[in-house]
Amino acid sequence: MGARVVRMFRNFNLENRVFREISKEKPRAAPRHAVSLPPSADASEVVDSVNQKNHPLLNHLRSVYVESTDPAAAAAETSQELAQSKEAERRPLKFSLPGDPYGLVELTDVPKGKLTITEALKALSSHQHQPQTWTPEKIAQEYSLDLKDTKALLEFFIPFQVQIIPPKTENAKQIKPS
Repeated sequence: MGARVVRMFRNFNLENRVFREISKEKPRAAPRHAVSLPPSADASEVVDSVNQKNHPLLNHLRSVYVESTDPAAAAAETSQELAQSKEAERRPLKFSLPGDPYGLVELTDVPKGKLTITEALKALSSHQHQPQTWTPEKIAQEYSLDLKDTKALLEFFIPFQVQIIPPKTENAKQIKPS
């Protein structure tokens, strides 16, 4: 009901209000500022000086000789050499899951400086359970990793731990640990 009343007041005498707004005098535009254009004689001198050849500069330009080599080709050669050397630097797996997990082909070797998921979890859990024997230095040496990366791995990544919290009451339903 309220929308009808509002619509009636909004549309009341609409045509007269529109014609009154249209018939009002339009505001005048602001005056343009005067622009001082250079005389056409100066413009022709500038055009002539631009088009004129400067012989001393041309002689200097002819005396310049530039030898360049393509840096992209040199970078491509070094990257190919690095790729070949990286392929040669592989290490055998230290630990893997038995069977064919997730339907993937079983890996036999890994590039140095890399870990598989199972190796990473094994290293993290062994460090978590025995930090005195599995130090970052020993893990870095065992898996051919950088010491800085190994320290960062042990600091920022923690394997999951399943903890079953006993209920407060005896008759509450509880999942049995396997």
